Amino acid sequence: MGLRNMGLTNEIIKQRLTEKFGEQLTEWEEPYGLLTFRASAGMNLKVLQFLYDNEEMKFRFLTDLTAVHFPNRKDEELCVVYHLHNLTDNIRLRMKVYVPVAKPDVFTASQLFSAANWMEREAYDFFGVNFLGHPNLTRIMNVEEMDYFPMRKEYQMEDPTRKDKDDEMFGR
Repeated sequence: MGLRNMGLTNEIIKQRLTEKFGEQLTEWEEPYGLLTFRASAGMNLKVLQFLYDNEEMKFRFLTDLTAVHFPNRKDEELCVVYHLHNLTDNIRLRMKVYVPVAKPDVFTASQLFSAANWMEREAYDFFGVNFLGHPNLTRIMNVEEMDYFPMRKEYQMEDPTRKDKDDEMFGR
């Protein structure tokens, strides 16, 4: 009786991705067991397509796509985060793509995952990520006239000089 396949593991996924893309994928880590890595903005679609098409990988469900603003990371202030799920083997992974706030261009994944359409519009609306090739990259929750991206960390959280607030009411 031969050894039976124990299913997909983080080690196998990392090995297959490294075989395919080599040193182009970096910053490997496993916070709380979630395999996480970084790809360049120019590579995001190649990696997503490989994870989708490969019969061993089968990452065909986009759980989430969002953005994060890191104002202190020079030339990589914006990060697009993809959470993918292989429903067959019930395993997830996270891919991060960093871009400069001055040129926040990332290829759209909306042709591969239809759910990416609205998720990318939301990331554009709140963070200003420009998803190249998106069929309708317009604001989805904020008004069209808005000329800034409200989730970027570019504004003070509150006015420290305000006198109309009683700190005791806020537990301070």
